[in-house]
Amino acid sequence: MNDAAEFSVPLGTELPLLPGFWATLAVWLKIGVLSFGGPAGQIAMMHREIVEERHWLGERRFLHALSFCSLLPGPEAQQLATYLGWVIHGAAGGVAAGTLFVLPGAVVLLGLSVLYATLGQVPAVDGIFFGLKCAVLAIVLQAVLRIGRRALKTRASWAVAGAAFVALYVFAVPFPLVVVAAGLVGYARAGWFRAASHGGAHGDAPGLIERVLAIHPGRLARQAAAARRAGMLALVLWLAPVGLLAAFAPGTYADVAWFFSKMAVVTVGGAYAVLAYVAQDAVHAYHWVSPAEMLAGLGLAETTPGPLILVLQFVGFLAGYRAPGPLHGIAGGVAASVLTLWVTFLPCFTFVFLGAPLVERLAENRRLAAALAAVTASVVGVIANLALWFALHALFAATVTLRAGPAALELPVVSSLVVPAAAVAVVAVVLIFRLRQSVPVVLGVCALLGLALRLA
Repeated sequence: MNDAAEFSVPLGTELPLLPGFWATLAVWLKIGVLSFGGPAGQIAMMHREIVEERHWLGERRFLHALSFCSLLPGPEAQQLATYLGWVIHGAAGGVAAGTLFVLPGAVVLLGLSVLYATLGQVPAVDGIFFGLKCAVLAIVLQAVLRIGRRALKTRASWAVAGAAFVALYVFAVPFPLVVVAAGLVGYARAGWFRAASHGGAHGDAPGLIERVLAIHPGRLARQAAAARRAGMLALVLWLAPVGLLAAFAPGTYADVAWFFSKMAVVTVGGAYAVLAYVAQDAVHAYHWVSPAEMLAGLGLAETTPGPLILVLQFVGFLAGYRAPGPLHGIAGGVAASVLTLWVTFLPCFTFVFLGAPLVERLAENRRLAAALAAVTASVVGVIANLALWFALHALFAATVTLRAGPAALELPVVSSLVVPAAAVAVVAVVLIFRLRQSVPVVLGVCALLGLALRLA
């Protein structure tokens, strides 16, 4: 049902109609199916579909939501989808958008986990994902350029983006510290970010939701109560199985529920910020996976749709697959995989539904808007850092790290260039930047190239 149609307007007023709830599901599913490339590629995909092509939201509101989600624990792209779904269609829209963003990748990774546990590596599948990984490089590069052009409107925002990149790439400063520092700078020096935080972008036309809100300014406030109820329900549904398993069924599944619930709370900055912790405990403390299996899971998660944090699903599957007791094998793996997804993503709905109404209510606060603009600028640096990290490890078989005090600079070993990967990446760049092809076309062409190269 279209929420906008419920309100009466003065005679003669043109009412901008938002898309119906069911119509948006197809778009959220498309984003979920094509959300390759980690947070950079996923945010770029959402921006293209929601802001550029369909004009459901304006640029300013999109960046405002992105800034808030970047501050939360968990995968910011999935939380951004939930936030945008809530803005358009309330709590039901948020649940649909957040779920469909994760579901396709989770289904694919579950299938690959079964194949990995039973058959090992499959050359054809490996070839397809090899091609997709190379295509992701071009998608991420496009994301850096697009979001950068829109978020970096002042010298201060450029400086924050550059400082964030250097802090992460050279000094390995924890992501949460980078984001918090950027927010504090923006709050303390609001005037430096005024152009960026108050719609300074030229051509920043309002989207459909802004036009609806101009006629019905209380719409989001009416949606806030349902969002708070949804947030509290998600909190209960998240914690209930953790407590029940710990009390009545201690063992592998209780450990899975507790461990990945902790990960959901501490993963500020996404999966990269916590992978070392996950690897250390999953390998050495719980003995769920081997170091090689952890790397294999990361590779699968990087080349399947959905957030990179889905690597936790792979770890959970292998934990259940090898669990002692009656529930093990494929059935145990599926059960542990679903449990992992449950305790990983329900907290995301809790954080967004409880926080988004407050953030919208404070959107016109000058200092808060400037703080979020500074956070958005730092996110550009974060995406650039992830793009460079991804390129180094996708195009080169070896890297070398130069150290000088607290600084450490990772550089590629030029002689280790993976020529097939570089060739497919070049094809992807030409398709996107020269031939202006859509993301599905680029992914399809590169997947076929990867398959042909692997089978050859």
